[in-house]
Amino acid sequence: MPHAEHRTIDFFTEGALPAPRTTPAEAERIAARYLGITAAAEELGSQQDANFLLRAEDGAALAILKIANTVFGTVEIEAQDMAADLIASAHPELRVATVLRHPDGSPRWAVVDTDNGPVVARLLRYLPGGPLSGRRHLSPGTVAAMGTIAGKTSTVLRDFRHPGLERVLQWDLRYADRVVARLAGHVDEPDRRAAVRTATAAAWVRVQEVASELPLQAVHLDLTDDNVIRRPDSRPPTPDGIIDFGDLTTSWAVGELAVSLSSMLHHDGVEPHAVLPAVRAFHAVRPLSPQEAEALWPLVVMRAAGLVVSGRHQTAVDGDNAYAEAAIEREWHIFEQATRQPLPVMTHLVKDAVGLTGVRAGAGAPAHPLLRDLAAADITTLDLSTGADSMDHGAWLEAGVEDRLAARALADGAGAVTTRYAQARLTRSPALSAVSRATVPSGIDTWLGRDAVVQAPLAGKVLAAGPGRVELTYGSYVLTLSLPREVRPAVAPGAVVEAGEDVARLPAGSSMHIALRTAGSPAVPDLVRPEYAAGWLQVTADPAPLLGLPATGRTRDGDLLDRRDAVFATVQGHYYADPPRVERGWRHHLLSTEGRSYLDIVNNVTPLGHAHPRVERAVSRQLRRLNTNSRFHYASVVEFTERLAALLPAPLDTVFLVNSGSEAVDLGLRLAIGASGQHDVVALREAYHGWTYASDAVSTSLQDNPNALATRPSWVHTVDSPNAYRGRHRGADAVRYAPEAVAVIDELAAAGRPAGAFIGETFYGNAGGVALPDGYLAQVYAAVRRHGGLAVVQLRTGPPGPGSRFTFPSDLLH
Repeated sequence: MPHAEHRTIDFFTEGALPAPRTTPAEAERIAARYLGITAAAEELGSQQDANFLLRAEDGAALAILKIANTVFGTVEIEAQDMAADLIASAHPELRVATVLRHPDGSPRWAVVDTDNGPVVARLLRYLPGGPLSGRRHLSPGTVAAMGTIAGKTSTVLRDFRHPGLERVLQWDLRYADRVVARLAGHVDEPDRRAAVRTATAAAWVRVQEVASELPLQAVHLDLTDDNVIRRPDSRPPTPDGIIDFGDLTTSWAVGELAVSLSSMLHHDGVEPHAVLPAVRAFHAVRPLSPQEAEALWPLVVMRAAGLVVSGRHQTAVDGDNAYAEAAIEREWHIFEQATRQPLPVMTHLVKDAVGLTGVRAGAGAPAHPLLRDLAAADITTLDLSTGADSMDHGAWLEAGVEDRLAARALADGAGAVTTRYAQARLTRSPALSAVSRATVPSGIDTWLGRDAVVQAPLAGKVLAAGPGRVELTYGSYVLTLSLPREVRPAVAPGAVVEAGEDVARLPAGSSMHIALRTAGSPAVPDLVRPEYAAGWLQVTADPAPLLGLPATGRTRDGDLLDRRDAVFATVQGHYYADPPRVERGWRHHLLSTEGRSYLDIVNNVTPLGHAHPRVERAVSRQLRRLNTNSRFHYASVVEFTERLAALLPAPLDTVFLVNSGSEAVDLGLRLAIGASGQHDVVALREAYHGWTYASDAVSTSLQDNPNALATRPSWVHTVDSPNAYRGRHRGADAVRYAPEAVAVIDELAAAGRPAGAFIGETFYGNAGGVALPDGYLAQVYAAVRRHGGLAVVQLRTGPPGPGSRFTFPSDLLH
């Protein structure tokens, strides 16, 4: 059949699609003879095609030579080129690997006879920057950018039609179940083969429940980390380029996102919850329907399963395909991550991320309280959250703290003590952990201060009963009671119980865990990680009403962030794009409301750590006695300033108390200018000194103000940052900074504008905690003093380095 004649490709008919066997020398010949370009060919990897980077003699990249698989004809290639052109036209901010064209507009491609048969060879635009391939961690911003690209691509291709789209590909998720069934035998390990088949079957069932409502359209279907290109020199890597339209076809629109998400899951530190920024970004550009949100994670699982079996199959039919061979373990890791959480949990998590989770009704009120003859007023609720007073002084780290707090409440007369559902417990967080721990309870724990009878809250069926455990139906829920091991239930498995019927008897001092989950849902851990809580809690309900207590209302930290943004000045930002809500500090830890402990290496003024007991006692004592300003006459302010002055080097012997670092800098500059009568100031670049007019004027940190250098007043003159680590002069060459700064100071004086002050830190804080080169300050101070100016030093008390005493010569210290 002539290669230009179109026929529908069906993977299940072809059976195997080995990549064209083309050497770099053959690629160079094809490029020169058929496409009019003389260049050196550098082989690039591909699953089913042959790709080469063409370089000029000087090494400059000229184009990509793509030699399509022999089964793909000109009609399909035309569709791919048209789709690429559409996206490039609709979104000029995206770089797209479009086909190169002759002056008359015709594409630079040709049908070439090879040993493999006729193939379509064409030249594509080369996009510098490189893909996101490899194990490197993807930041939330990078993940979101991938979602945005997928969303934009999906929107542009929504109405694209072409005969070249009508083909049956193994990557089309509409056929994922057939692909796995056909190729799973190539997975040699029995356990892996079984896992792939089981996961695919479960995912396929969930997709079929909504398949008829999933829109079909043209899809790129390969917007993976291999096929999105990062903007050159972007930090962190930010993709803005799209390559490889070889899998272009008609399929479920939501599959575009599923394919992209799956490719993220093999990167370091990227687990399922970490791809949610991409889901949100896609949804912001091209909104997901409720049905698409239901299908998304099952499609991710099926894509992962398809990668595993297809990779094994490709290495079997294309034995020397190094690209396919290298991907085997990576593809298995993707599958492991995709199936790490149960499908219902991930589906709820996806829906929560895009605002498609409705308000779910609770389990309903019981006909009888779970604990007979125990009134709600007799039950004390234990607060184990980050903000609880009981967590003060590091109590959250003490072993057995929950039991001790419960015992204390019982000793104070409570009939029972219970915890809160869905409220993260700080008590379950270690001091240090590279990943979050399970801190969010899916049920409640209850301690008893008296003997109690557990009774059926509603009529139902006993699903399980044995030493220490009972499961009952509770409407559409399953009620699970975890009891002391020695407790024998009063009911048997399979029995039907009436509301109020005895289930078990518990002695005083015992405890039990109470949980409700929806019938048919997976088994729920007692505690779940905060990142997955929104998914797990959707398959559970608060058991508190079974005890006669009100259900716990769930709050979102995002609401507080919105409130902050509404009232804070825009320039007064916060750390991190999606910041943890920190409500407690202890020693060198910051503790979030999700019950996670962070090592605090960000705060710039914490020389004693957080919540130091002696500081707390001293502050409390002083506030009980007196809280006023220094114009009143009292002992503590005098004693404090005497102790502070004693630490100063000669001839400094006087203290001027102010309220902030900004005010201290401002005052220091005013004193220096006033004393010298010279109004010009020399400051270091990359430094931050404060928010007041004068302190901001000498601040040149681009991190705080990107326009800092361009917006300095005329009386501020800057010298190069003496950074021996990242600066212009590094290592031993850093000695050159001081003479250069001295030259600037001398030039100002020669021009009739001698500096009244030089301001700098002795230990660079904002620029990265960098020590100044040896002798730098001595030379600069001497220069400014020689011309009648003064040295103003800003000293931060938090970072290490300066020591316990001030040992450097300065005129003003703040």
